[in-house]
Amino acid sequence: MRIEQMKLEQRDGELLDQVVSYAKDYLKELEKLQVYPDEKSLNQLEVFDEELQAEGTKAQTVLEMLQNYGKDATVNHGGGKYFGFVMGGNLPVSQYARVLADIWDQNAGLYLSSPIAGKLEEVCERWLVSLLGLPEHTAASFVSGSSMANFYALLTARNEVLRRQGYDVVQQGLYHTKPIRVVLGEEAHSSIIKALVLAGFGKESMEFVPVDDQGRMRADQVPELDENTVLILQAGHVNTGAFDPFDELCDKARKAGAWIHIDGAFGLWAATSKTRKNLTKGIEKADSWTVDAHKTLNIPYDSGIAFCRNRESLVRTMQASGSYIQFSEHRDGMLYGVEMSRRARGIELWAALKYLGRDGVAKLIDTLCEQASYLANRLKAMGLLVENEVVYNQVIVRRETEEETQQLLKAIQDSCEIWCGGAIHQGRKVIRFSVCSWQMTREALDQSVACISKLL
Repeated sequence: MRIEQMKLEQRDGELLDQVVSYAKDYLKELEKLQVYPDEKSLNQLEVFDEELQAEGTKAQTVLEMLQNYGKDATVNHGGGKYFGFVMGGNLPVSQYARVLADIWDQNAGLYLSSPIAGKLEEVCERWLVSLLGLPEHTAASFVSGSSMANFYALLTARNEVLRRQGYDVVQQGLYHTKPIRVVLGEEAHSSIIKALVLAGFGKESMEFVPVDDQGRMRADQVPELDENTVLILQAGHVNTGAFDPFDELCDKARKAGAWIHIDGAFGLWAATSKTRKNLTKGIEKADSWTVDAHKTLNIPYDSGIAFCRNRESLVRTMQASGSYIQFSEHRDGMLYGVEMSRRARGIELWAALKYLGRDGVAKLIDTLCEQASYLANRLKAMGLLVENEVVYNQVIVRRETEEETQQLLKAIQDSCEIWCGGAIHQGRKVIRFSVCSWQMTREALDQSVACISKLL
């Protein structure tokens, strides 16, 4: 290893200046960049297909390769014309806070390993619980995304449902437990199914409840619940953006003593909105919740949050221990998660919340919803069939035939000017628009509509 060379590279800042120069160029060109890389840019990636050399490469050359061959193969999903999947943009303040956090390179496992990480996660937990209207003292775990957040929440649900029956999973394992009932909607997100399977729930043991034409769970079809049940609800259907009837279903579940989990990856933020808050009525009655900050809140990847009403339940499930570990009287991150070492995700999250404030978060969500409605009306006016009630930030459309729908989707994706994904809704192929980025202005939406009109 070239220790002296690396020390010099770290001290003199030339490499950092090189990266900052590349970053500035990228951000300046962002609005002009293609949304998806063209064939030439994709072919250039073959330059990375080489054998690992015995001798190393100069740091400047390494960074130049990334700039020359990597930049044009990125997907501009933070801009105003990327509607594929539910991917948010980047608030500049959070993006730059992330850069600073990466330079600091803090381990958020313990307060003693990073006091700043511990403090900002403590503050973010308190702010988020208040913003979303969750019960006071709700605990938060800062994870990579809502897939992992759902896993954390459902592990906690599993352990606590059994603990209430006198069974300790941590001590006794799962081999002799009574099977837990899992009740969820027929169109629950795939990350929920994945988390349940990882937590030991087989697909055959899941009780699926019929949903309406928007994917909302039908309250009249929910089976009788009991204290041995985990009921999973959804805030924001991945295609339609619809929300389950939380108030009614939570009352029924609480009366029966069931555990209630709400998967709110991008939809839980509706609780902060002045115009969409009604969609989340009753969510405070649940036991656990999940949400992504890198979706509708528009902060960099990766940033998911798992919430648990009972702090002790979460800590018991994660059971961090070790004689060498020094816990503090402050927030110690590893108590609330599996990872003993992880990056300090709370830094860019704190930056976004501090920058926006309560009103700014509400305005961001309201604006995304308004833009989705505007887009739906424009697409409808050009003859496309809008297939969902646009209640949040999702829009799905189709043409008269499946063949025409598929042809249009392919043309959109091949254009590299805008990008949408496809899905199946009510047995029909649809084109799916997720309005998630703060850069989706009316001007950007009009340009996207013009592109689709040209393709039609």
